[in-house]
Amino acid sequence: MRTQEHEPKNLTINPGDYVPNESQTLEEKARQVAVDVADITMEHVKIPTYFIVEDGEGNKEALHHVRDAEEISDVIRQARMDENGDRRWW
Repeated sequence: MRTQEHEPKNLTINPGDYVPNESQTLEEKARQVAVDVADITMEHVKIPTYFIVEDGEGNKEALHHVRDAEEISDVIRQARMDENGDRRWW
């Protein structure tokens, strides 16, 4: 029995790390969770599959937590907080 591409079987990676070939809307990507478990200290850990970022012109983009990790790091480094505690993006 063959499986369909969007239903991978016997993954050797975390299912949340899998990037499906089919296109998804920004909203669908925003709802995906890669990890939702308690760690060894029983602290709840929830990691999104995609981080939704917005550029200076208001365009939103979904960055995959594994495939786009370097770009996510760049976005985080750009974040600054002003004297009121509000984030400013440069």
